[in-house]
Amino acid sequence: MDEESLQESGWHIDTLAVRAGVHTTAEGEHSEPIYPTSSYRFKSAAEAAARFAGEPGNVYSRYTNPTVRAFEERLAALEGAEVGVATGSGMAACLAVFMGHLKAGDHVVASRAIFGTTVQMLSNILGRFGLETTFVDLTDPAAWRAAIRPNTRMLFLETPSNPMTEIGDLQALAEIAHGAGALLVVDNTFCTPALQRPLEWGADVVVQAATKYIDGQGRCLGGAALGRRELMEPVRGFLRTAGPSLSPFNAWVFLKGLETLSLRMERHCASAQTLAEWLEAQPQVTRVFYPGLASHPQHALARRQQKAAGGILSFDVKGGQPAAWVFMDALRICSISANLGDAKTIVTHAATTTHSRVSPEARAAAGITDGLVRISVGLEDVRDLQADIARGLAAAGAF
Repeated sequence: MDEESLQESGWHIDTLAVRAGVHTTAEGEHSEPIYPTSSYRFKSAAEAAARFAGEPGNVYSRYTNPTVRAFEERLAALEGAEVGVATGSGMAACLAVFMGHLKAGDHVVASRAIFGTTVQMLSNILGRFGLETTFVDLTDPAAWRAAIRPNTRMLFLETPSNPMTEIGDLQALAEIAHGAGALLVVDNTFCTPALQRPLEWGADVVVQAATKYIDGQGRCLGGAALGRRELMEPVRGFLRTAGPSLSPFNAWVFLKGLETLSLRMERHCASAQTLAEWLEAQPQVTRVFYPGLASHPQHALARRQQKAAGGILSFDVKGGQPAAWVFMDALRICSISANLGDAKTIVTHAATTTHSRVSPEARAAAGITDGLVRISVGLEDVRDLQADIARGLAAAGAF
């Protein structure tokens, strides 16, 4: 379905998740086809020249592939974006946005509560090429405003944050960014468009790690950047030249994932809410971080900005790292992994895995303690998950 038809359809998000980006071929297939080809045949030398000069159509699968394009169109429809650019991973999507819109001497204001690898990309990699980044408290708009410089070109955040589930005020941050002539870029991986659409709150660009909830079963790597057409052109230009491309097979898996995204997110959120409320009453737990709890500092903001509180929660285990590791090792259902958004429940010790390359001072500033455990709540029966977590907490009770 073309972009104009999508805009005219007025379809709701769950219908778009199934029907957007469908381009049925002469074969009449009902499921979207996979085009596992690196290159394309042209009808004539003139057509080849026209394609390379910018005429719409397939050129080379590094940056034009029908299956990838279908995924881009469908996800863009769900996010309310004009255009999507798919990439080989979520980090590749972040890199493509940074490289497409920033240059040496530019300044970025970023939340300190972002994925540890994104911190490394901004500080240690792009910093070597003359990009400056200031990290601030996600939840303090005054800190964002104070960090703005004349050369600030971008504000970057993820909300809810990883792993503390802090919530950034998208409307307030959009006003700050636009007042400074900067772009607001939001990592929407934790919520997906099923729960939150940052563009509706003033964001300019959304990035997604499709590896997580969009896939939903931990099978494939992929990502995407989405926004207005003019903002996506330099992102696609970087993709075309640098080549962090999404494979057609992975794009097809993500297309199938989008079809059930809303249903899965409902279950993830409901189970996470049940577990978070139960964990607050456990003596081995000192604090639970989940936006669906009234005790969460940004509970009201989350209710306004998100459809539901999400499938990720974190909590502090009494006894620090030794107790947290004993807790994790005693689990029998939950998997120990650094991934999230899977049908299988995953537990992660952030301080020694996802955020291990972040300095102890930066981890402390972000609230990531040695006893913090993150849980990506899966699709298992919540009663079994509760019993498994109870087993782990009992084992950690000696500390």
